[in-house]
Amino acid sequence: MTKPAAKVGVFIVDDSAVVRQVVSAVLSDDPGMEVVGVAADPIFALDKMSKRWPDVVVLDIEMPRMDGITFLKKIMAERPTPVVICSSLTEKGAETTMEALAAGAVGVIAKPGIGVRRFLMEDAAAELVHAVRAAAGARVRRLGVGSQAAAPLAPKLGADAILAKAEHAMKQTTERIIAIGTSTGGTQALEAVLTVLPRTVPGIVIVQHMPEKFTASFAARLNSLSQVEVREAQNNDRVMQGRALIAPGGRHMLLKRSGAQYHVEVIDGPLVNRHRPSVDVLFRSAAKYAGKNAMGVIMTGMGDDGARGLKEMHDAGAYTVAQDEASCVVYGMPKEAVRLGATDRSLALRQIPAEIVRFG
Repeated sequence: MTKPAAKVGVFIVDDSAVVRQVVSAVLSDDPGMEVVGVAADPIFALDKMSKRWPDVVVLDIEMPRMDGITFLKKIMAERPTPVVICSSLTEKGAETTMEALAAGAVGVIAKPGIGVRRFLMEDAAAELVHAVRAAAGARVRRLGVGSQAAAPLAPKLGADAILAKAEHAMKQTTERIIAIGTSTGGTQALEAVLTVLPRTVPGIVIVQHMPEKFTASFAARLNSLSQVEVREAQNNDRVMQGRALIAPGGRHMLLKRSGAQYHVEVIDGPLVNRHRPSVDVLFRSAAKYAGKNAMGVIMTGMGDDGARGLKEMHDAGAYTVAQDEASCVVYGMPKEAVRLGATDRSLALRQIPAEIVRFG
């Protein structure tokens, strides 16, 4: 008889009793997870965690006695563990979340506040479970923890829900573009890529799985560190040399072409592969409107969003690259793309910027 797989042990640190209760309830409902403890602040948490160290920590940022950023840095220095930040949907919350992601957190979820019942019933609960499950499979500073598969959370739609597959890709365009898709671990990976690119690179379009409200701060942070212009995409923004557009959280982004120029379309729509924005949606649009003039890059992330879209880009003549397993936080999305035969090459993260420059 096969021994049952161990559940993912999750510890929740948040000074709000309501948040602790809601997050505990959602995670406890998942058969592959177990809430092994909760605490109102990091000092209490350290004492409890020392008795049973968790696989994943769900962490608030603004707390008494010790703030979440300090606690996160302490964990990463002493006992690296996957951490998911539970952050408020405010400008300040978004800014501190970017600091937490830069310090080693592997994911971010929007903090449940008013409307707890609604949170439990709608997509937010599924996003919470997905984020924690992805974190459980993450390699944090080369230290890994086991992940636990679970039943699908909701019907899984493909890119057809947003954009019909192209019968023939655009064969001739005047400019090249780079399309990048990533998820868990992608904030650090994108920083490693974008901050070393010159202003002469082709226009870049990016989907990073991230909740609504956080992508603007993420783009602003990268913009302050990079030679290229990095910003959250708005509908009809032009894709141009030296500019990187990041899809806004909660909305899909598609590449379009008008005359000799590319631009993006930012739209609402259903979740695709349980994500909005979806990498598959972006990649399909790149296959349709850019074809061989595009380069597709799929990087660290859980699941398979983007793998089929990258295959469509590859079949349309695009040059396609996957981040290799050794440099991924989670080798899920790239692994699936490689399995589908969607990639021309697999490269270490440090090699991807130079490959983008060579393509351009």
